[in-house]
Amino acid sequence: MKDLRIVFMGTPDFAVTILKKLVEQNYTIIGVITAPDKPAGRGRKLNESAVKKYAVSQNLKVLQPKNLKADSFVQELSDLNADLQIVVAFRMLPTVVWKMPKYGTFNLHASLLPEYRGAAPINWAIINGETKTGVTTFFIDDKIDTGEIILQKEIDITPNEIVGELHDKLMYLGADLVVETVDLIASENVTTTKQPELEEKAAPKLFPHNCKIDWSKSLNEIYNHIRGLNPYPAAWTTIINGEDEISAKIYGVSKQKENHNIEIGTILTTKKEIKVAVKDGFLIINEIKISGKKKLDAASLLNGFTFIDKAKAL
Repeated sequence: MKDLRIVFMGTPDFAVTILKKLVEQNYTIIGVITAPDKPAGRGRKLNESAVKKYAVSQNLKVLQPKNLKADSFVQELSDLNADLQIVVAFRMLPTVVWKMPKYGTFNLHASLLPEYRGAAPINWAIINGETKTGVTTFFIDDKIDTGEIILQKEIDITPNEIVGELHDKLMYLGADLVVETVDLIASENVTTTKQPELEEKAAPKLFPHNCKIDWSKSLNEIYNHIRGLNPYPAAWTTIINGEDEISAKIYGVSKQKENHNIEIGTILTTKKEIKVAVKDGFLIINEIKISGKKKLDAASLLNGFTFIDKAKAL
């Protein structure tokens, strides 16, 4: 099997686990491409990506281009003379970059392509109530997540799983799949499958508008929406509490299926419980972060915060 010269491209923690596995199994990583440092926090201190921090700790060569089409970056990348490029949670690459290595450029995507192409596949699989998902490696082409599939691994989504838990399971599954894919390419024994032309389910980027809870939906749909965004970026709602209009992020929840005639969105509380009326039952809020306060369990919040009669979630 050929010892391939590999350039790795990625930015967040998800990508670190894959890079770490390649390093620990002694694959030849000749360069790491990651996002430029960004100012963060009150002091606007420059924040390095998770991938950069790990790469530096391993004495790997790091490039942080602002512009992937810049002649200087393209030349620097070309000088590395890579056989293969691996992309995990990075940016869309220009043609000149992904076409550069002899053995091409492949991407790890956290879904069973062609389903859930896009920026947030793990979240949307849970939001949409899927019971299965997985990871896919595919050769990059000129569109987003449309290239020919190399390998896939499937995994079950359990009924109460939150996105943070599924993210970690897919991260480790993805690391195994990347290693299998590299070995297949190195043995020059790779066969690919063209992605079928399905009316696929999309995984668009998450913004405040698509993280807001729609209380008119069914109990199951609301429950899936919240667990699909827990812990990040978190589902949110507006609470009308008398004269106050409060923004709140909702985390841990459970379901209470029940017929009732209480107005949708009405918040009911006891000394230890917060629940919201929906059309086919109640959503019990176990963990909540009200704007300006820490994330708290319901009982702790109710120790110092009062929901008035007829408080509503909108």
